[in-house]
Amino acid sequence: MDDILAPRFIDPVAARKHLEALRWPNGAECPHCSLINATAVKGGRDGLYQCNSCREQFTVTVGTVFERSKVALNKWLLCNHLLCSSKKGMSAHQIHRMLGVTYKTAWFMCHRLRAAMVTEPTGPLGGPNKTVEADETFVGGKQRRNTRRVAPKKVVVSLIERGGDVRSFHFRRVHGQNIKSLVFTNVDRASHFMTDQAHFYGPIGKEFASHKAVLHSIGEYVRGDAHSNTAENFFSIFKRGVIGTYHHLSEQHLSRYTAEFDFRYNTRKISDKDRANINLVGIGGKRLTYRRTDKLAA
Repeated sequence: MDDILAPRFIDPVAARKHLEALRWPNGAECPHCSLINATAVKGGRDGLYQCNSCREQFTVTVGTVFERSKVALNKWLLCNHLLCSSKKGMSAHQIHRMLGVTYKTAWFMCHRLRAAMVTEPTGPLGGPNKTVEADETFVGGKQRRNTRRVAPKKVVVSLIERGGDVRSFHFRRVHGQNIKSLVFTNVDRASHFMTDQAHFYGPIGKEFASHKAVLHSIGEYVRGDAHSNTAENFFSIFKRGVIGTYHHLSEQHLSRYTAEFDFRYNTRKISDKDRANINLVGIGGKRLTYRRTDKLAA
């Protein structure tokens, strides 16, 4: 784990320079016109630039999830590092104790950083001679204390390429039509498709190079190369994060938590420092205001 006493986690100026180096490797890029033609404003605050083309002023945080935040930038970078390097996530309560901010602030910071972890797919999973597994898991559904009410279960469906990436999606209810649309949109049909015995996978599997399903109902979990254990292993980490770290995920925010676990899994082969830096590069154009988030708060 990268040293949490590194200068960028202690000094706001070092944090700004680190972020500028990551986001602007070729020089300060104007967030208003996207041109690299800016000069530092003399006599202005550190890190303030003016575009020579559109004449707008900006800093490295404009147009990012950090924009207009009153939290020091070094605390943002430390929060990002902790969230990216903790295999099963880190609670907002832990972040608020470590950073010396309020719980409400820590909760919002974490959601902003999860928003940065959301990445647009560059293409379908799998391909010729590659295998993709599909599986679903349920979150919640336990009886509330001192009441007979049982919280509704939340469904997460994951598509995972063996040796590759995972993509997770939240559904209110799974059925053949939405699973079919999800699979055909995200998986190359030249792939080998592996699932459990859920009835809706049968017709879908006919569209792939091959389809094998294991029968969990009779205690079968592996039959040759037929299994969904890669997806099950991913779910085990996700469930440990839910049960041991976050304890409860509201349905409104579930997609951000799945994006967090997807992001860490998809960058599992690189160092914590590099993973945190990748997320800092992805903060642009994903600003999340507190008002939007608070309306969904559970």
